[in-house]
This record gives sequence, structure tokens and C-alpha cells, in this order.
Amino acid sequence: MTAPNRNVLWANALVDELVAAGVDAVVASPGSRSTPLTVAAAGHEELTVFSQLDERSAAYFALGRARRTGRVTPLICTSGTAAANYHPAVMEASEARVPLLALTADRPPELRDSGANQTADQEKLYGDAVRFYKDLPEPAANNRALRSLRTTVARAVAAAEGADQGPVHLNVPFKKPLEPTPVPGDVPDDLPEAAERGRDAPYVDVTAGAPEPGDDELRALAAELGDADRGLIVAGPADPPGIDPESVTALAHATGFPVLADPLSGLRYGGHTRVAPVVGNYDAYLSADLAGGGEEGDGDAAGAAREWADPDLVLRLGASPTSKRLRKYLAETGADQYQVDPAGRWREAEFAATDLVVAEPSRLCARLSRLVGGGSGEPDWRAQWEEADRVAEAVHVRDADGGDDTDAAADVTASDEADAGFHEGDALRAVASALPDPATLFVSNSMPVRDLDRFVGPTTANVTALGNRGVSGIDGIVSSALGAGSGTTDDLTLVVGDIALYHDSNGLLAVDRCDVDVTVVAVNNDGGGIFHKLPIESFEPPFTESFKTPHGLDFEPLAELHGLGYERIDARPDALADRGETPAERARAAADDVGAAVSRAHGDDGSHLIEVDTDAEASHRTRERLAAAVERAVHGESAARGEGSDSS
Repeated sequence: MTAPNRNVLWANALVDELVAAGVDAVVASPGSRSTPLTVAAAGHEELTVFSQLDERSAAYFALGRARRTGRVTPLICTSGTAAANYHPAVMEASEARVPLLALTADRPPELRDSGANQTADQEKLYGDAVRFYKDLPEPAANNRALRSLRTTVARAVAAAEGADQGPVHLNVPFKKPLEPTPVPGDVPDDLPEAAERGRDAPYVDVTAGAPEPGDDELRALAAELGDADRGLIVAGPADPPGIDPESVTALAHATGFPVLADPLSGLRYGGHTRVAPVVGNYDAYLSADLAGGGEEGDGDAAGAAREWADPDLVLRLGASPTSKRLRKYLAETGADQYQVDPAGRWREAEFAATDLVVAEPSRLCARLSRLVGGGSGEPDWRAQWEEADRVAEAVHVRDADGGDDTDAAADVTASDEADAGFHEGDALRAVASALPDPATLFVSNSMPVRDLDRFVGPTTANVTALGNRGVSGIDGIVSSALGAGSGTTDDLTLVVGDIALYHDSNGLLAVDRCDVDVTVVAVNNDGGGIFHKLPIESFEPPFTESFKTPHGLDFEPLAELHGLGYERIDARPDALADRGETPAERARAAADDVGAAVSRAHGDDGSHLIEVDTDAEASHRTRERLAAAVERAVHGESAARGEGSDSS
């Protein structure tokens, strides 16, 4: 059947090519100018349409879904500020290498720069953040124009999902009529079927390739790895669809290298940790001072550093690690650092890496594992890391009865309540321990991802941990998590701070509109708790009013508004005063409450919001106390090294 007008013909062809390229869902927001695209998507039987009222939430939802699935979920919006609301998610997708395709409807060219209503300059709206941009021609009902359109759509999807994956922007102008209103003579009856219907397969079938070194370069790299006495594999946050754990495990076995796995690397959690030497508590015991054997006159720090062996070679996979302490430590070791990146881009902000290896990391690790000859390194090298990780874990759980290696933990339990009580890292540990298997865990920026990094070490549970670490904003967190949940059958849990939840509270509309169940754990410390980690804490004013920004909100009305089950846990020091005789006992009681609430939520139908009230300053003081205890337990020092932080 011939389309009723050229706009319908054009939009149908565009959507057909998306589906032919493997797209199975789009996220559309209501608007007039985008009517042809929305109607075409809604009418395609092989496409799921997620309807989102707010374009900013829509973009982050699509981002989260693509982060979980590794496949692009296109966006459809009308003209004007609607397209501008995609921009934060486009920035995140660019820096985090998440496939994203923005289809922004627009006025026809003659109405641009004319004062016409809801018209803005949308050409190259997102600048250099996109991998591919095209301002499509106006819809035309002729063979060549439709062939061009289908080719462009195929190229756009391929660019979004290519080696340098990321956002793509197609600006799509339409004249009226925007509805499927018949326009006599608008679409010729003799239009070739291939132009109107496309081909049986994608109009352009793109064969993707993975960059990799040549045989000589690969053998040379394998020889370097094999000759290293003390090597490390450092895995930062992974680009979707992730790094293959089996390939990294095989390389770790072939080389004897420990794997320092970021919580967002896809390597810290999972069954492979039973056999792979995965290390995860390093943020608690590494620092720049530790590297290089210390300096003369540094006292205890120099002595500890002389006893700690540094790597002589580091193979780095993925993005820059979440842990600032790890990044600073690696920069000071003087080790040869091989940064692996499939797009050949630089992702090492300390500028200490010595080599850039342009290769797809999973395939590279698999090939190297077959070429490295008997590289096991120093016998005590791996044991150093595994022992440090074990001791740090014992301190974090306040395991005063854990044996000779946990004296520091016993010391923590004897300290005063403000220093050793419940802290927000305990909440992350409790959530992680209560997750079903398998599970998808989305963590907010600011403190939740940092607490996950430091306090939740490797486990065999099948947990996919995700976060927005491209530009590390706190906007769009709820929407990103729900988008990730829409792309999996795993139970979904979101751990989010109060400011981030407030910032994207309207994202919870997707629970009902997009049929996504979620357990939200909101860590409410009444403001920007992370600023207690920064020097500005000492300047009052303006610290409280302009940085911590207490708001006094509770989130029960938000849960009621969106039909979520609600539970509140008060984990502040005063509320825990009668929950045990020691700070450690009170901390365990609060953590048990959090874990039990998460278990109940996952055992019930529907979505839930668990609000955990904490004291930001007390939590930070406890983190400092635990950091000092880990330093003493691992390195025998009398005080913790200083910690710096970014604010996201």
C-alpha cells in the first residue's frame, strides 16, 4: 500500500532501516514536529516504543539501556528546546562511549532563522560530541532520495556502534502535514518497491572490524608481559558491551598478574573470580606516597613503601579507574604502562602511560594469553595484593575476631562512636550482599560509586554494576538506571544520593510508563555529602549554604506519587544509640536493617524506595578512621595518607 504522503513514506523508510540494522526499541517524547517519526515507530510491529514525557529523562533512559545491552536505542523528539534537553546525555555518551542516536525533528529550511515558532538552529547542535551528524534533506518521494536516506540510517547506526562508539545525530526536517493525512499525488504510484519497502536485509549491511596489532607487534607485547617480574592488569570502567572475563582470566593465569578491577569494569563480580586473581579493595591501601620506595626522611611512610613492591609493567583496559588513589599510585611507580584502547584515544589523565595499544581489549587479552610463555613473575607478587585485599576487607567489616591480621579492625571497634559508627559504605556493602543473583546494580556518581569502589570487594555473585562515569554528572541517574533495567530480565537496584534523586525525580515516571521494576536505595545525608572530602569543608561560610546545601526533604511523598513501596531506615548516630554496646555493633545492626529491606523489596512485586538517613560528616569521619586502620593493618603506618577527591 502506497503511503498517504511523503512524510509518512520518509519516516517509514527511516524506521524500517533502524529495525533492519538491529534496533529493537526507541524512546519517543511527545511533540508535533516529530509526529511522522513517532507514528512510524509506533506502527512497526518489531519495535518497542518507550514513551517518555521529558526529553532529558528520555535521553538518559536510552543511554542506560544502551549501556546495559551494548546496542543503540534511538531517540525521537520534536524541534526546539526538546533537542537541547538531549545534550547532557549526549555528552555522557560521548565520553563513556555509549551508543546513542538522536533523531531530532526540525522545521523545514525556509522557516529557520525567520522567527518561526519553536524554531532554533539545530544544525550540529551537539558539536564535536557526536561521531556522525547529518541534516537530512526534506522528505522526497523519489528513488534516489530514499536510497540516500536508507544508506544514511545504516551509516548512523554503524557509527554509533563502531569501534569508537558513541552518540550520533540525525536532524530530520518535516513540512506539514505531519499526520498520516492523504495528499493526492504526493507519492507516485510507480515508485520502485525497493525504494519504498527497502531490501530484505539492511539496505547497507555494515561489516564491523575490530582493531588489533599485527603479528610482530603482538609477539613483542607478549614478550614484554612474559619478561615482567611484577605485572598488573588494571581494568577501569568498561565500554559497552563490556570486556570478556574469560579472556582476562586467561591472560592473568598466563602472566601471573593480579587483576585490579574497577567495580564498573565487569570484572570485579562474577563466577570467574573463583579462579581469577581479582583484587578490589585497593582504594583503601594505595596512594602516591606508597610508590617508589618512599623518600628519605619520610619516616613510617618511607618504611612502609620500601616493604611494598611496585609493578614494573601495567596493562590498562577500559576507561580511567574510579579510584583516584589507584590513578595517583600508578603514576608514581615508574612502571611501563600499556594503555589499551580500541579507538586509539587517550584515557589516562596522569599522563604516565608509556604505550598506546590500539586494540579491542577482549580479543587482545585472548591472543596474548596464548603467546605469553611461562610468565609467572615473582612468587610473592600476587600474594602481596591478595593479602592486602583480605586485610582491608577484615577492617571494613570490623572483624575484631578474625585473627592476627585484624588488630586494626579491633582498634576500630574500640574507637568513639563518631569515628567508627555506621557509614554510607556500610549501606553499599549491605545492598550488595542482599542482591539477588543475577542482578543489575546501578550506582550514582558522587559518593555511592566511590563507596562501592572502596567497600564492596570481589564476589562470585553475577552482578552487573553500572554507572555514568563519562562526565560523572549526578543528572539523569534515575532515568539511566531504569533504562538499564528495561534492557535485562535481571532484578534492578539503584543506589542514589538524595541530591541526585531530587535532580532526576521525574525519571521515576518510567517505572509505570515503561514497565520497569526497580528497588531504589536513597542514601539521604541531607545535601552534598561529598564536599566533606574537600578542603572547602573548613570554610564556613560558605560551606553549608553553598556546597553542602541541606534541603530537609524526605522522599516518602515521592514514593507515594509514583506508586512505589516505601521503607525508611534512620542510620544516623543518635538513632542507633540503643542498637548495640559498641560502634561496630551499632553499624552492623544498621547494615542488617538495610540488607533486610533490600531483600524484602526484591521478594515483593513492584517497585520500592528505601530511604536510608545518614549523617554525612559522621560518615566521612568514619571513612577516615577506617582508612587509617587499613593503612596500619597493611603497611604498619601510624596514620593514614591524605585523600583527595573530585566532586562527582
